[in-house]
Amino acid sequence: MRATAAIAVSVFRESVRDKVFYNLVLFSLLMMASSFLIGQLTAGQDVKIIKDLGLAATSMFGLFLSVFIGIGLVSKEVERRSIYSLIAKPITRAQLVLGKYCGLALTLAANMAVMAVALYAVLAYLAWGVPESTRAAWDAPALDPALMKAMVLIFAELMLVIALALFFSTFSSPMLSAALTFGLYVVGHFSGDLRNFQQVVDSPVAAAFARGLYWVLPNLAQFDVKSDVVHGVSVPIGYMALTGVYAATYIAMLLAIASLVFSRRDFK
Repeated sequence: MRATAAIAVSVFRESVRDKVFYNLVLFSLLMMASSFLIGQLTAGQDVKIIKDLGLAATSMFGLFLSVFIGIGLVSKEVERRSIYSLIAKPITRAQLVLGKYCGLALTLAANMAVMAVALYAVLAYLAWGVPESTRAAWDAPALDPALMKAMVLIFAELMLVIALALFFSTFSSPMLSAALTFGLYVVGHFSGDLRNFQQVVDSPVAAAFARGLYWVLPNLAQFDVKSDVVHGVSVPIGYMALTGVYAATYIAMLLAIASLVFSRRDFK
C-alpha cells in the first residue's frame, strides 16, 4: 500500500505541475463566467442556464483531463525509459498501475472541486438580492445541494473513463488510446440504443451482437442526471448507490485486466 500511495502522490504532483491541469482549470472558470453572461441574456431562465452550462463544463473539461493525462500515465514512462527503473524497484506492476490510477483520480478530484466552488460562487452572486417572488418561480434553489449529486455522478463517470484510458495505454500508443477512449465514451452514452437495436433491424445476428455490446461496453448514460438536477427533479440516493456500485465494479475489472496486460508486457 505504501508503494501505491507513493506512486499516487507522485502522479498527483506531476499532474498539478503539468500545464494541461492549469489550462483545464482556467478554461473551466472561463466557461463558468460565460454561462453567467449567457444567463443574463435569458430572462427568467438564468439560473437554469448557468447550472446546465456549469455542469456541462465540469463534465467536458473533466473528460479532457481524464483522457489526455490518463493515456500518458504509462506511455510517458515507456518513452522516457524510466519504466526500467520503476520495475526494478520492489513494487509489482499491479501496484504501479493502481498508483497511477489513484494519482490521476486525486488530480481529477482537485479539478472538480475548483469547478464546483466556481459554479456555486456564480450562483451565489446571481441569487444575491433577488426578490423572494422571483426565487419562488425557480424549479430549484440557486444554491441547490442537489447539484453535488450531479457532480458526484460526473466524478464516478470520469473515474471510469480514467480506468479506460489507463487500460488502453498499457498496450497501445497514446493516439490510439485517446481515440479508443473517446469512442467508448460516445458509445457509452448511446448504449440504450444498442439494447433496442432489435426493434430497427430484421437480422437476429445483428440484434444479438448489439445486445452483447450493450452488456459488455460501459453504460455511461446512467451517470448523466444533469437535466434532472437543473429542473429540480429528485435523484434518489438508492439510484446513486447502484450507479456507484456499477462504476466501482467496472473500474475494478478494467484495472485488473490492465494490471494483467501490463505484467505480461516485455520492455526488453
